[in-house]
Amino acid sequence: MCTLQFFTVKGCRTSCWTNKQFGESGIVLSWTWRGSATTTVGSGATFAGTSRFISIADGLGINLGQRERLSQSRDRDALMADVARRGFERFEQRLTAAWDEGRPSPLAALERMGGAYLAFAREEPAYFSAMFEAGVPLADHRDLQEAGDRAFGVLRGACEAIVAAMPAGKRPPAMMMALHIWVLSHGIASLFARGDAARRTLPMTPEELLEAATLVYLEGLGITAKPGGRGRG
Repeated sequence: MCTLQFFTVKGCRTSCWTNKQFGESGIVLSWTWRGSATTTVGSGATFAGTSRFISIADGLGINLGQRERLSQSRDRDALMADVARRGFERFEQRLTAAWDEGRPSPLAALERMGGAYLAFAREEPAYFSAMFEAGVPLADHRDLQEAGDRAFGVLRGACEAIVAAMPAGKRPPAMMMALHIWVLSHGIASLFARGDAARRTLPMTPEELLEAATLVYLEGLGITAKPGGRGRG
């Protein structure tokens, strides 16, 4: 039968499934069943809150008593915080690659970043859920906070580059612009591009919706796109 292992997360010994490594499509958790085995939590698994955490246990066939131990573990947040931190690190890499130092133009690169945001939500649902829906207190996990800030910093840097090309008297605050675009991107990703059954349908692709919404927002700031992805203020 399945047996619960003890392991250490950030110096805390806890009763939970051993977090060994992170695969391309989910989180690989080590457990024992008549010996050693590994079970992949795939695209349907999430880490958002106790009920979703327990749903993973259901998928692994863990009995009721073991599920209760999982849900009541004081260090459950430590495990989910580690998953979320790794997710933000992967997210930062994707955004950085999409930005590509603003080539061929900052606006064209910003559009690619939006696509990368949606693709991450669609292709990495377990990470996405841990990052944004797990309810882990950021104040208690500084490394998670810093990883999230670095990922957001990529978007902020992109907005700074776009704002810098505008006339001096017409430049909006780059931080405000980054926050607004983040809200647009995340809202569309969470509603229409997520990789689970809660995804809502659209008469267009999420990418098309995000592109249209971003263009309307940028035009409100006096930024319009020219053919070839160039912009002007």
